[in-house]
Amino acid sequence: MSMTIQMLGTGSAFAKHYYNNNALLDSGEGKLLIDCGTTASLALHQMGVPLPEIDAILITHIHADHVGGLEEFGFQMNILHRRKPKLYIAEPLIHPLWEHTLKGGMAQQGMIEKLEDVFEVNILIPGKSATLVSGIEVELIPTRHIPGKNSYSLFINGRLFYSADMIFDPDLLHHLVYERGCQSILHEVQLQGAGEVHTTLDELLSLSTPLQERIHLMHYSDNMEQFREKAGVMSFLEQQRKYQLAELERAKQ
Repeated sequence: MSMTIQMLGTGSAFAKHYYNNNALLDSGEGKLLIDCGTTASLALHQMGVPLPEIDAILITHIHADHVGGLEEFGFQMNILHRRKPKLYIAEPLIHPLWEHTLKGGMAQQGMIEKLEDVFEVNILIPGKSATLVSGIEVELIPTRHIPGKNSYSLFINGRLFYSADMIFDPDLLHHLVYERGCQSILHEVQLQGAGEVHTTLDELLSLSTPLQERIHLMHYSDNMEQFREKAGVMSFLEQQRKYQLAELERAKQ
């Protein structure tokens, strides 16, 4: 079985029609959840994916649309299923995730005093590939989002670039495609306004056609339908549709 990717949601932080921009990778041998936002549990329920089927979670950065569902996920796995879920995370994110996001709610529950009391924490080193679940290898790539705050995008199986929230970085995209053999790019997009902490559609449209042909857009606002014909050769990912990795690569041909 080839790897599939299914977006739990494809929405921006303020979208209501589209859920939080989180994804489920399935190699056929294991499932990896990329981010766990506020709407993640509902989306997984609608997709028919029980929480215990998820082998691990990877966090890209600390915003509610990417980590707001971790409290429920952790409690459900610990209390209902008697398991500590595997959590993959860059070391600089551990302190803010616990102290500024999870501690207020989770520390009310008995003996929980730190992130490791709820999750099996596995530290990822940026720039170093690691197999997170069978058949899924990920390399963290530091990318710029909020000034002074750590955020990481992902290079998956040496073929797929998955952007976290990030400002436009054409040099990185060129490097991944032309020097590292990246076949497909799942890229966040801000459809209107100046791109202060996100990549705008106009910026992506400034890329060469061969690069645009590899790009599938996500993390968009609720007015996305107004921009379908304005995205050039780039396509919009659909939430909860299951894509074969090979299907995303063929789209550029």
